[in-house]
Amino acid sequence: MTVQPLGFEKNIRELEEKIVELRSIGQGSQVDLDEDIKKLQKKLKRFLRDTYSKLTPWQKVQVARHPMRPYTLDYIREMTSDFVELRGDRRYADDKAIVAGLAKFEGITVAVIGHQKGRSTKENIERNFGMPHPEGYRKALRVMKLAEKFGFPILTFIDTPGAYPGMGAEERGQAEAIGYNLYEMSQIKVPIVVSVTGEGGSGGALALSIGDRLLMQENATYAVISPEGCASILWRDAAKAPLAAEAMRITAQDLYKLGVIDEIVKEPLGGAHRDHKRAAAILRRVIRRHLAQLIQKDPEELLEERHKKWRAMGVFSE
Repeated sequence: MTVQPLGFEKNIRELEEKIVELRSIGQGSQVDLDEDIKKLQKKLKRFLRDTYSKLTPWQKVQVARHPMRPYTLDYIREMTSDFVELRGDRRYADDKAIVAGLAKFEGITVAVIGHQKGRSTKENIERNFGMPHPEGYRKALRVMKLAEKFGFPILTFIDTPGAYPGMGAEERGQAEAIGYNLYEMSQIKVPIVVSVTGEGGSGGALALSIGDRLLMQENATYAVISPEGCASILWRDAAKAPLAAEAMRITAQDLYKLGVIDEIVKEPLGGAHRDHKRAAAILRRVIRRHLAQLIQKDPEELLEERHKKWRAMGVFSE
């Protein structure tokens, strides 16, 4: 898989290109370059480790948005079997910005729901760049209620810039659809494990996020607004997005300290976009552990703990 380099990865990009060049030379000649390639690979790992151990919040935003980062369908393929997609909200249309269906996870049937972006321009147009319309959220809730009816746990995957703000979406009740999901998810009597795998953007992310466990990959972000949007409001200058990202506390590390998320999920060296299988394997183990704890609880205990979890967030004084 070809990985598109990010702006801060100059040294990494140069090493990767050198390795590719040496491999090409070695294949077309009698010269043995294996040792040279191994040395460069070790150096590359060191650069990746050094670079990704000290990313700024803005650099994490760039990683979270990487076009080769695994999306919901990638995790479904790597983590589950027998996936059957369910489409449509039974009211208006099928929104392809959200994928929903039933699958087998670790031998049990689960409902799997998540945002889905596209890899190409054509796919992104079809998926609306991962920005759902209200019918997408209504489809998600339809599948959640189906899971509740049959006692299936729910897994959601969060990766969206936000809910689609277009006129048609607003006319069809975008705010109502998001708000109703929040209300219903707080009362669904089956375990819900939420994983933020890329961008956790505003209400568009929150509409699939009310669960018993909120996990977040180490290079993902989760925020009420994009850094560019925040900078445009506060300073009337979107170019100050890096400053906004720093102030907003949108990284997994910040949100864990604030008590918003329950666990930070490690990623492969250099980010999840460099190794989909490894990223999925790590996330799968973490979800399995939390799900094993949750399925032991009776519905009333589950709901009481979920309510306490979300009521405890934030700081206030009376």
